[in-house]
Amino acid sequence: MTSIKEQAAISRLLSFLQDWDNAGKVARNNILNNFIEANQGKTAPELEQEFSQGASLFLVRLTTWLRLTYMTGSPLDKLLRSIGVFLSAVSSNRYLIEFLEVGGVLTLLEILALNKIKEEDKKESVKLLQVIANSGRKYKELICESYGVRSIAEFLAKSKSEETQEEVQVLLDSLIHGNPKYQNQVYKGLIALLPCASPKAQQLALQTLRTAQSIIGTTHPSIVDCVLKVLCTMHLEVQYEGKGDGRGWLWFPDLRGTSPPIEITLRTVLLRN
Repeated sequence: MTSIKEQAAISRLLSFLQDWDNAGKVARNNILNNFIEANQGKTAPELEQEFSQGASLFLVRLTTWLRLTYMTGSPLDKLLRSIGVFLSAVSSNRYLIEFLEVGGVLTLLEILALNKIKEEDKKESVKLLQVIANSGRKYKELICESYGVRSIAEFLAKSKSEETQEEVQVLLDSLIHGNPKYQNQVYKGLIALLPCASPKAQQLALQTLRTAQSIIGTTHPSIVDCVLKVLCTMHLEVQYEGKGDGRGWLWFPDLRGTSPPIEITLRTVLLRN
């Protein structure tokens, strides 16, 4: 039989869920504020204890609300942060699987592409993608299989917030590590960023390309022209990253000494700058 204490805990859970189900936008935001304040940093077992072994019942409500509202342009930061409490909790694999099973990755990627969604909300989406990517190789592969590299790279190029762009760089760096099946896809996505109009995005792409180049080892032909153009930029911070080892061979070491036209062009550009 269920003890009186357990019955009381279940009753509190059902009351909490009923309050959420009956609440409007303002009341739900208040519930989210209280939830984040009370549960940020808790482990999965602690969350289960808090919700009388029914934490997933609240998580499914959060993910459902996200799917219903994200295309309307409604503020999402508190909702995404609340989902993050579950996904970032220690021993949270169960919550992660539940989120992914309802299309969580695709929703987060679609948020990045919607113009009506605020930059701050998109940053929270990137942070959740970081949590997912850092959970293991198969989750990195899932992001890449969902056309994630393209969506993430395009958002980096278009973002107007340097802080958000730096969060995107962290995500791309995570995707290039421990992801042999799709590391070339990430590598090519970084190269595709070099001609973009955002100097900050170019700088961050070059920084991450250094890591990608060392992991992959071989040079993609398209990087040569892109790096040479970057070296001619008026933005000194981009020039600095583009020069790499100071001689430019960081980007295509396997072409050293094998292509005189490239070597001559590279030296000319470096001397000019």
